Amino acid sequence: MLLNYKTYGDSGKAVFILHGIFGMLDNWHLIAKALSETYRVFTLDARNHGGSGHTDDMSYQLMAEDVIELADHLQIDSFILIGHSMGGKTAMWTAHQFPDRIEKLVVVDIAPKAYKPGHQVYFNAFKNIAWETLQSRKDVDDALMVYETDPGVRLFLAKNIERRDGGGFMVKSNIEALSKSYDEIIGPLDFSKPYSGPVLFILGDRSNYLSEHDKPYIKTWFPKAEFAIVADAGHWVHADNPREFLEKLKPFLV
Repeated sequence: MLLNYKTYGDSGKAVFILHGIFGMLDNWHLIAKALSETYRVFTLDARNHGGSGHTDDMSYQLMAEDVIELADHLQIDSFILIGHSMGGKTAMWTAHQFPDRIEKLVVVDIAPKAYKPGHQVYFNAFKNIAWETLQSRKDVDDALMVYETDPGVRLFLAKNIERRDGGGFMVKSNIEALSKSYDEIIGPLDFSKPYSGPVLFILGDRSNYLSEHDKPYIKTWFPKAEFAIVADAGHWVHADNPREFLEKLKPFLV
């Protein structure tokens, strides 16, 4: 599937950035804009997200192939790949399957392991709210408040909601496909060989997605892995503390 994408900058090494579940390319606008001073940056909408196509099939293999298809379309032989959460798993699998295409790998706040389900309340919100009856963005926020008290998370979720031509709102993401594929999305990555290229894992100090206990396993499959911790940041590291995130990221990309 040829993914929807946005380009920042017109010179330098190519950098592809992949968002997490329920995300979209605009989540990375500030980081992409900052990197575009030195790099040619492409932010991507994963299949079933944002402006990319909808399909019942959604696996890390398919999402990795989507990344490579876009690189081929853009005539880019090798590139730096950055991914957050689900996008981080996609990035790791892309490096595993297509190592010659990935110059450097950056994984943001995720490990290649299985996670406990943690998004069901958001699936319920997307499925149960009568979006077509809402009239304003305030109505959207009020409806989401029943499911999520954090205003920042509500704003993130609300990016999946768009106005309908006939009035009211609708969910832009393919929630049915995401729900159907959720077990794989939160499941482990089954590597068969290490990725020998440079890798940086960037973690939020308030996040519990990757612990010290995960590092030996990660080093098994990514022997050149380095780890950087961003202060005052949870799982959405790049949004919580973009200044320090860039401070940790930029030296690795050079």
